[in-house]
Order: sequence, then C-alpha cells, then structure tokens
Amino acid sequence: MRVVFAGTPEVALPALDAVAASRHELVGVVTRPDAPSGRGRRLVASPVAQRAEELGVPVLTPEHPRDPDFQAALADLRPDACPVVAYGALLPQSALDLVPHGWINLHFSLLPAWRGAAPVQHALWAGDELTGASTFRIVKALDAGPVFGVMTERVRPDDTAGALLGRLAEGGAGLLVQTLDGIEDGSLQAREQPEDGVSFAPKILVDDARVDWTRPAVGIDRQVRACHPAPGAWTTFGGERVKLGPLQVVDREPLTPGVLEVTKNAVLVGTATAPVRLGDVKAFGKRQMSAADWARGVRLESGARVGD
Repeated sequence: MRVVFAGTPEVALPALDAVAASRHELVGVVTRPDAPSGRGRRLVASPVAQRAEELGVPVLTPEHPRDPDFQAALADLRPDACPVVAYGALLPQSALDLVPHGWINLHFSLLPAWRGAAPVQHALWAGDELTGASTFRIVKALDAGPVFGVMTERVRPDDTAGALLGRLAEGGAGLLVQTLDGIEDGSLQAREQPEDGVSFAPKILVDDARVDWTRPAVGIDRQVRACHPAPGAWTTFGGERVKLGPLQVVDREPLTPGVLEVTKNAVLVGTATAPVRLGDVKAFGKRQMSAADWARGVRLESGARVGD
C-alpha cells in the first residue's frame, strides 16, 4: 500500500522506522509545524520531521489538518492508508474521508481504557498491572474507532511513564506494521470497541503533578512515576518549587505528612501511611541532584517540612 505517516514526537520514531522498512511504500509524512525550543526559542522541526528528511520522504506541516492546501497536497500523494502515532491534532472528517483504508492510529492503551492524550501516565497513576497498545481506525469521536489489533505489556513496579512508553513504542511499531499488512491482504477486520470499560486520560498538567503529602505513600509513588519525566512531580520548600524524581516507599514507622527526616545519605518524607525516600530532586534554578546532596546544600535538618 501507499502510506502517509502522521506523527510528531520522539515516541513516534520506532513506528516511523518500522513503516519505512516494511513492504509498504512510504510516500509522505504529516507532522506538526516547527516549534520554539531551548533558551533562544529557535524554531525546531519535530523529531518525526527530522527523521523523514533523513529518509528522503516529503513532509507536510499544516497548521491544522482541515487546511484546504494540506488536504489537496495529501490527496496528491494518493495514500491507501495513513498510520498515525501521537500526531497531536484532531483530524476533521474531510481529512478522514480522503484515505480509502482510513487513518490507522497506534494508541498506547488497551482500548476502550484510557482514551485521550496521556494513557500511559493515567495507567501508572491508577495502579494498572497490565497495559498495552491498540491499533484502530480513527473516527470523529475521541479514540472510539473500531480496533484492529492489540499487544499487552506488564507494568513493572518501578516503571516510570517514560520507561513504559518506550517499551510500548517499540512493541507497538511492530503491531502497526502487522495491522497495515492485514488491511492490505484482507486478513484483518476491525471490531467495534465495547461500551463497557471506557475511561479517559486527559493531558496531565503541571498543577496536577503537585504532590499532596497527606495522601498514602503508594498513591504518591504512582503519581511521581506517572509524571516522570514530564511534566514532573513537584513539591515546595521555602516557597520555591522542587521537582521530584522517582522515590521509594520505606517500610517503617510513619512520619507526619510533609515532615522530613534527614540522615547523612537519605531524606525521608512523611505521608498518610509509610514514609517515602526521595530520589533525585531539582530545586528551582539548580541542577538535578540526589536528595541527600540537596539537603546538605540547603542545610536541611530533620523536622523541616515540604509542601508548604
């Protein structure tokens, strides 16, 4: 089949590479426009755009996929199907109708669970033990189209959103190519999603990532791992924000929520249940460092409090 790949961030690269290496003819790539990056806010092409240029594939960067010029350019490429991974813009019906076999999305959850922008983060935060990826045909409703195939992945106790998403991106790349193969040879039929089990995964914002130390330790651990590396869980100390890396629940007597116990090599924080041991932290304007080094630098003593 002639295919046009749609995607934007780095997590889409394994699928783009897999499609490019498959039996299908990659005739174009759709991605988001160049965006400001770094201290100088210089415009930078998306990771998918950069990889497409390396592959020598035409790149389309519409401000919105409803733009008539974009839809005309897409029609000129005559795609039979459009595989999609984390493109980042809603597709109007006019764009969906241009492709005979449709836009085939690789979504990082076991649909109908966790429809939306942040399925991996929400699965971790909820404490799911099993997750995966699904391929489905995009329809107007959010992530509600019929499903072609799934893969499953066990959630590890120390998984962060970044680590889990990386595994799903690699495994999902193969699933996406298998889906395209099955569509082409007619061996694969999409099935409508069940009405039961629907849940939603909206984007996690910075305010959502603030740690409430009056919650149980297990919930805080899940939150921090779900928000790592982005947007990054955080608390406050001395009125300034401190970003938190993955932490560890400690099996010992409790501490008052938010109160610190500082030793030479560790910083513990009280929660509603067991204390947690802080891992790496990043104070405002400082580099990332171990919690013990941070404590020495600001001369922390036991009894101090975070989350003020």
